[in-house]
Amino acid sequence: MKKLSFINYEKFQPRLYQEMIASTAIQRNTLCILPTGLGKTYIAILVAAWILENKPNGKILMLAPTRPLVQQHLKTFTNIMTLDKQLFVALTGKIKQEDRKILYEKGRIFFATPQIIKNDVDSNILDLSNFYLLIVDECHRSVKKYAYTEVVERYFSQSLEPLVLGLTASPGGMQDKIEEVKKKLKIEAIEVRTEKDFDVKPYVKETEIERIYVDIPEEFRWIRAMLEDYYKEKLSELLSVNLILSMKVSKKELLEVQKKLGEMYNDTRDGKVAKYLVIASQAIKIEHAINLLETQGIFPLHKYFLDLKKNKSSSTKGMLNDKRIIGAINKVNELYLKGLEHPKMTKLIEIIKEEIEKKRNTKIIVFANFRDTVSQIKAYLDKNGIEAREFIGQAKKGGKGLSQKDQVKIINEFEYELFNVLIATSIGEEGL
Repeated sequence: MKKLSFINYEKFQPRLYQEMIASTAIQRNTLCILPTGLGKTYIAILVAAWILENKPNGKILMLAPTRPLVQQHLKTFTNIMTLDKQLFVALTGKIKQEDRKILYEKGRIFFATPQIIKNDVDSNILDLSNFYLLIVDECHRSVKKYAYTEVVERYFSQSLEPLVLGLTASPGGMQDKIEEVKKKLKIEAIEVRTEKDFDVKPYVKETEIERIYVDIPEEFRWIRAMLEDYYKEKLSELLSVNLILSMKVSKKELLEVQKKLGEMYNDTRDGKVAKYLVIASQAIKIEHAINLLETQGIFPLHKYFLDLKKNKSSSTKGMLNDKRIIGAINKVNELYLKGLEHPKMTKLIEIIKEEIEKKRNTKIIVFANFRDTVSQIKAYLDKNGIEAREFIGQAKKGGKGLSQKDQVKIINEFEYELFNVLIATSIGEEGL
């Protein structure tokens, strides 16, 4: 790919695979599937620079699912490209609609969530006719998100020369998911790279994985024995009527059984079907309790049991009246009052302290499956004098969460080394 005048090559040296993918993407609607950390955004920058050079009056739109990602892309583009900084525009709902209309007229490259663009197209303050490139980040989301789909459809109907670049690290691992994305984005070419490809391999940093095992206390084992005994009983009942094929069954399989029984019951209102629907539901709930105990500890399990007691369903009531479950809950309550932590908490603090002692401004990210666990880890780190922040998604009904503005603030503070440890749920992987 020839050198482009809108790229600052002192700051960015394109890799061969990035140039090869960009060369495809300037010619046809392209889906780029590339592992996280290998520079999908830089490919988008190369294509955007080519558009600016070859379409002097053309504009570019980049969609991202969250405001933190919108800000991240704006920062990367402005850092690498030589275009006047005022021509890069990040759009948010906080900018008045009449002001956004002026920005659409003056800007060249726009970054926004799909909802903002959908609203502005619907309100006729945005005309996509002179947009010559649409970049869709996290494009696997375009399959489910209505706003994504709406914007893409409007783009193809309005743009004089539509060109789409879809970016994802997660095609879902299934051909049908890729086919859906292809259909939604009118994809004509797919560029896939893995960490093993010859042109990518030199840039893949080796990840050293060290697995550290901790023994759970005797009290945990007693609770687990009670829960497992009940769980195996429920599985045996499902196995006896061939709803499952063996006692070794995954949660996914149990959920599928529950779904199938639910559909059958809705059609037949059969009492026998209802019975096994209750059993499947009980098995799923206890499997989750066992998982919480083993991986998260007493505090999340205590909260889970409290939440179950508020549940009025027959499956939950029946389960909570079982002697084994009553015994397990009583033991959990006792250990909760004693403040017994999961032993991995002690190990986590030990590791973090060791890393901070080696390097005062070190950055550490701790991932956790559940928001409650994130809060628990934060409290434990606070108690040990370790500066940390929680990084979770937006609030759900009745729960806590971070606004996207707060997410951006925390990422910036982490980048500028204002604290050492970021504790994140899975959303952190996307935001970081």
